[in-house]
Amino acid sequence: MTAAISRFPVPALESLPEDLQQRIARVQEKAGFVPNVFVALAHRPEECRAFFDYHDALMRRKGGLKGGKGNDRGGDIKRQSLLLLHHHPGRDPARGVEAALIADQVAANYLKADLTPREKAILDFAMKATLQSHQVDEQAFIPLRAHALDEEDIWDVGAIVASFALSNRMANITVMRRNDDFFTMGR
Repeated sequence: MTAAISRFPVPALESLPEDLQQRIARVQEKAGFVPNVFVALAHRPEECRAFFDYHDALMRRKGGLKGGKGNDRGGDIKRQSLLLLHHHPGRDPARGVEAALIADQVAANYLKADLTPREKAILDFAMKATLQSHQVDEQAFIPLRAHALDEEDIWDVGAIVASFALSNRMANITVMRRNDDFFTMGR
């Protein structure tokens, strides 16, 4: 018997508003399964829709986390590293072998991962914002600026961290069970 997805009622996908059904179908098409986080958040469709909207606004924004000195992999890997730091699966085969390797390294211990100094500074900041947000002060921004992150880049990092803090907190509060598929992606 499979454990419950959430401690709160989980709606049947076909009972959701059409726009949420379509969004979840697109995720399923890309991932190959429906992540339980979306089904659990669909308990409140308006909030689920807002979550999707904010996620999409962050991840599809043009120009986010621009490349800087010491960076030859571009902004996409930065977003992926931040996602991984917040327990996102990051093993999208379309991103290639390098991305999958870095994903595994970051998931295991970002301090030992094959990251540029700029990427490490971003993840250091993300960890501080995640675990010690009350200690984020002007000093915390110095390493980011030293690696050519501007105010918009710093906003991106903070917004991504905050977005995944929301989903992780809700996953904990709902006692959400992660999909078995997450543990075997890319293997």
